[in-house]
Amino acid sequence: MKLLNASIRWTEPYPYHFLLIPLAFFVSAVTIKYLAPEAEGHGTEKVIEAVHRRSGRIQPMVVPIKLIATIATLAAGGSAGKEGPCAQIGGGLASMMASLGRFNDADRKKLVICGISAGFAAVFGTPLAGSIFGVEVLFVGGVLYDVLLPSFIAGIVSFEVASHFGVSYFHRPLEFVPVFSEVFLLKVVAAGVLFGLTSFLFIEILGAFELLSRRIKVWSPLKAVFGGLAIVVLALVFGPRYLGLGLPTIVFTLNGHAPLLPWYAFMIKQVFTAITLSFGGSGGIVTPIFYIGTTAGTAFSHVLGIEPATCAAIGLVALLAGCANAPISASIMALELFGTAIGPYAAVACVISFLMTGHRSVYPSQILSVAKSGSLRVELGQEIEQSQPELLKPAAIFTWIEGVLAAVAKSFQRHAEPTEGPGSPPEGSD
Repeated sequence: MKLLNASIRWTEPYPYHFLLIPLAFFVSAVTIKYLAPEAEGHGTEKVIEAVHRRSGRIQPMVVPIKLIATIATLAAGGSAGKEGPCAQIGGGLASMMASLGRFNDADRKKLVICGISAGFAAVFGTPLAGSIFGVEVLFVGGVLYDVLLPSFIAGIVSFEVASHFGVSYFHRPLEFVPVFSEVFLLKVVAAGVLFGLTSFLFIEILGAFELLSRRIKVWSPLKAVFGGLAIVVLALVFGPRYLGLGLPTIVFTLNGHAPLLPWYAFMIKQVFTAITLSFGGSGGIVTPIFYIGTTAGTAFSHVLGIEPATCAAIGLVALLAGCANAPISASIMALELFGTAIGPYAAVACVISFLMTGHRSVYPSQILSVAKSGSLRVELGQEIEQSQPELLKPAAIFTWIEGVLAAVAKSFQRHAEPTEGPGSPPEGSD
C-alpha cells in the first residue's frame, strides 16, 4: 500500500497523466500474460477460484506480478481498487507458507481464506468486516464457521500491523441519522431496492465488457492498448474524476459535500471500471463499488428525501452487499465506518440489495449455497458462472398463489363464523 500510494502521489500532480493509461495497460497485460496468468483480473475473484478449484494453490509469481501490474494501472489512472490485489497477494503468501509447512489441502484453503480477510481488513481499516468478508464471500448464502476464528485473528493482526506502519483510514461516524419512523424505514427499503438494481446493472455491464473482450481475437497486450485508448477518450469527454481509486469523490459524498457531478455519475464510473478490468488493467473492484454506491446514494437522496451523506453511506455498503453477495460483512462495515446509529438501516438496505441481484455476482466463482427466490429453480453447489437459474413453470406459480389465496380465504372464513355465546340459540331451535 505504501508503494501504491507513493506512485499515485508521484503521477497525480500532472493533469494529463492519464494519457499513460494505454502504456500502463500494455505493461500490465504483458507481465501477466507471460509471467503469471493467474494474476489476471481483479484479484479476489482469482483467490476464490483457487480455493474452489485448486484447494487454494496459488503460484508464487502471482505476488510480485500482481503488485507491479496494479501499481502501473492505478498510477496511470485506471479505474480499479486496491483490495483485490492485497487479497491476492495475501492469499499467495498464505499459499507459499502452506507449501513450506506441508499443509494438507483443507488447512491450505483455510490459510488462503485468512489471506483474503487480512487483505480486506488492512486496506479499508475494518478488521471485523474484513474477517467476515473472507469467510462469507466464497459462498452465496453460506459462511465457513470453521475458519471464523483464524479469519478474525488474521484480520485484526493485519489491521494493527498496517496501522503501526502508518497506514491511515477513513472512519466518520455520521452526525445525521433521523429518528426512527415508519416513513424513514420505507425510504430505506426503497433505497435498498434502488441500490440492488444498481448492483444488478454493474454486474451486467461488467459481464458485457468481459464478453466483448473475449470476442476480440487479438494479442492480449494489443487489446489492452485499445482498452487504454478508450479510457483516455472517455476521460477527455467526461473528465478525469472517474479515473483511479476515486477516493476524493467518495470522501466528499460521505461528508455531504458532493462535487459537481451529474446524477448519472455512478453509471459512468461503471463503464470506466468495466473497461479497465476487462481490457488488461489490474486492480480490485471493491473501491469502485464504493464510488458507485456513494455517488448513486447522492443521486437517490434527492428522489427519496434522505439526507445526502446518510444515503451515500448506505449506498456504499449496500452496493458491496449486492455486488459481492456479502450482506453480513457489508452491514458490519457500516458500523465500523459510520457508527452504530446507521447500523439497522444499513443492514436492511444491504439485505434487500443482496436479494435484488439474484444469482449473479462480480465474483462468478462463488458457489451457490441457497436460492434467493422460491420462484427460481437453481442447482445448488455450483459456481455462479455455471449455474442456469430457471423460472418455475407458470402452472407451479399459479398453484402456489392459489394455495396462498385459499389459506387466506379459509382464515377469513374461520374468523367470520359466529361463535356460540350466552345468547346463542341452541341447535335445532327455530
